[in-house]
Amino acid sequence: MFRNLQTSMQSLKGVRWSHTKPTVAVLYQAIEPPIINGVRKPRKPGGYQDSGADIAYTLRAKGIDVITPQPSPSTDHEGWCFPDSEEGIFSAVTQGATHLWANTIVFSSHPLQTASSLDSYAPTLRVVGQPPGLVEKFDDKMYLNDQLRGLGGFTLPKAWEVKAGDDLDALVQSIPNYPIVGKPVRGRGSHGVKVCYGATELKEHIESLFKESPVVLLEEFLAGEEATITVMPPSPDKARYWSMPPVTRFNHQEGIAPYNGTVAVTTNSRVVSESEMCDATYGSVMRQCEGVASLIRATAPIRIDVRRFRPNSEFAIFDINMKPNMTGPGRPGREDQASLTALAAAGYGWDYPTLLEHILHGASTLQAFREYQSPL
Repeated sequence: MFRNLQTSMQSLKGVRWSHTKPTVAVLYQAIEPPIINGVRKPRKPGGYQDSGADIAYTLRAKGIDVITPQPSPSTDHEGWCFPDSEEGIFSAVTQGATHLWANTIVFSSHPLQTASSLDSYAPTLRVVGQPPGLVEKFDDKMYLNDQLRGLGGFTLPKAWEVKAGDDLDALVQSIPNYPIVGKPVRGRGSHGVKVCYGATELKEHIESLFKESPVVLLEEFLAGEEATITVMPPSPDKARYWSMPPVTRFNHQEGIAPYNGTVAVTTNSRVVSESEMCDATYGSVMRQCEGVASLIRATAPIRIDVRRFRPNSEFAIFDINMKPNMTGPGRPGREDQASLTALAAAGYGWDYPTLLEHILHGASTLQAFREYQSPL
């Protein structure tokens, strides 16, 4: 079912890990994502500067050299991160950055992939994140889920792709069972995600999503427990992809876990207890999530959202996040801003600074990023 991990490891050998003391610059989303197959991924307000500031502040407090565009940024989120434009990236590199933390959305035409000014740095400059080619291809939720269905061995909900121009009346009447979830094919968080309980409501929601995108994803509603699983890439300590403890989610709003920018995940999420882990369905879906990460050859953590079809049933994979939110406590006033991945790390025994250190030590070279070849 899963691609041999040794193959993935060989493709990364010699380019993944460095023991050189890092000098880090964090990038934020300053450039607009392009339209890909007719769809533009929504840009996050602020461009992830909040989590970028958390990362930079915490690494600096940990004693790691961090370059910032402002010499002494305040504890607010501004001034900690460089824009992810070619000029912003080049400025960070020429100021001495050896590691770029790409806390942004990348794509095949992103400056990390295409900027000629970075060519001479590519063999040694290291990047935390996913290769642009990986993100562009697999950020399409329908494409990746269909690939997993075709391979077999992965549990997913039933799904339908709807395109502008399709006969919506016929489509919504043909769906055998409601409720149905409608969402963008290239989404961000819970943006545009809605549980629809009948044909009329679903048609209206699809039409509203068409205002942003010509393609919409519909999925069978999973009514049971929701959890999220962070999968870490191979490292000097672990020669395979591996899962952190699952984080279970509760207090949904209209059937959907609310966006963390609105409701802090610390109020509606917790690590699954050791006794609960005796339920074999957790281990089963964790192995599937590791298989996804291995298949796409992820170079940084990914976070996969899973949910039971009904209470006490098996889990299904329903959302694969190439860029997990990475907020965390440290800056004053951010005590409740642990991300889902930070909660999972705490369950594993790592505090937020330790999590960031481990992610940093797994950075790949920019050259390896640019040479990434999709396996699917």
